[in-house]
Amino acid sequence: MQVDAKNKLALIFFPAFDWAISPTHPEREERLLYTKDQILEEGILDIMGIEEYNPIVATKEDVARTHICVPDIDAVVTMPHLISAGGAIKAGELVMEGEVDKAFAIIRPPGHHAFQIVHGARGFCTINNEAIMVEHLRQRYGSDLRIAFVDTDAHHADGTQNIYYNDPNVLHISLHQDGRSLYPGTGFINDLGGPGAYGRTINLPLPPNTTDEGLLYALDNLILPILDDFNADLVINAAGQDNHYSDPLTQMRVSAQGYAELNSRLDPDIAILQGGYSIESALPYVNVGIILAMAGLDYSQIKEPDYKASIKNQSPKITDTIKENVEKLLQAWESKDKVDIKKVFNCQDYYTTKRDIYYDTANIIENQKLKIKICNQCSGLMIIDSSAHPSTYNELRAIIIPHDVCESCYDLGYQEYEEAKNNSEFELVYLQDKKKDRLSNYIINAIV
Repeated sequence: MQVDAKNKLALIFFPAFDWAISPTHPEREERLLYTKDQILEEGILDIMGIEEYNPIVATKEDVARTHICVPDIDAVVTMPHLISAGGAIKAGELVMEGEVDKAFAIIRPPGHHAFQIVHGARGFCTINNEAIMVEHLRQRYGSDLRIAFVDTDAHHADGTQNIYYNDPNVLHISLHQDGRSLYPGTGFINDLGGPGAYGRTINLPLPPNTTDEGLLYALDNLILPILDDFNADLVINAAGQDNHYSDPLTQMRVSAQGYAELNSRLDPDIAILQGGYSIESALPYVNVGIILAMAGLDYSQIKEPDYKASIKNQSPKITDTIKENVEKLLQAWESKDKVDIKKVFNCQDYYTTKRDIYYDTANIIENQKLKIKICNQCSGLMIIDSSAHPSTYNELRAIIIPHDVCESCYDLGYQEYEEAKNNSEFELVYLQDKKKDRLSNYIINAIV
């Protein structure tokens, strides 16, 4: 009997055969190959309405409107990275053009730990696939698109948060294992966004050993109400799968059924694969569950070979912790537009802060100084001073003009750029103009 999908679903695969950190590294091509075998074995591609599409190759311009790569894109980005990002772009374009209802980009290398400034790889990520997709779509379909990310990876989505921390048209929600017990050690409930987008960042750290129960409670009582209020044009599930009970890198207890149920209730427009390192025991079943849920088909029979009902048991202490944090975050969301930004950030004309970023894959330590203009007309000009070691270029300044920039902040951005070019303190100066979709940089007295 012919089975038809309720939702027309695109699948984009890219296993990156020619890219690896090492042959035995947990982030390797088999993560996708076992899934592809399972999809073929289950006859998923024989279902009317589920169709496989090839990725495209992201351009350097796609990368440049999202990242500032040091010293340039060629120094840190490989062709597999461009194709992986292109897989995400393909998913976004198919949905935006109405060719499909939904799309799932099953791609690698992953991207959600890649920050706005890129000195190298961290957390297995070099460039941020989903952010590159969003910036491509905003350039093509309008910068006023309202985007919502729901990142379900066990590791905090620190890179995506960093890129959109001060962007009022992007809601970023991250559910992850508590950063006190897992890399990258960030993502706490008081991280609510920058002065230009306060409250648009939502972090829910989940205690180790959280099960389907905790994940779905957070979805129903926090994520869905906030999404209803935000009213996004696109909902994107950054579909990390290392919350699975068999994952070797984490301490969570979510099942394939839990992931499928989450996607069924969340009903995202696009899903983009992130982490997940239980290559045989989890990924094939979780991915098939997500596919069936996105297609609007029955996923009730998807179960891992070692699945036991007791896996869903969750301690009352974990439940209470999640409920308490959900309530705090709901209150923060509901009051976000009523707060005095200058009091919250303890500033007047500029909000300033410092942060240290460790590139665990590349073994680079970066020190950043961040300054954001407090502006009642736009989200504010951003200036980042970055120093990384070891690095060919140690001192740089990046000036970032936001999509919604006002005339005053726009002029100030170019003034700051010209002044920085004449400042001997810096070896590189970048100007990322999101309004005009242009990246300019100045390196040791030469325009590049």
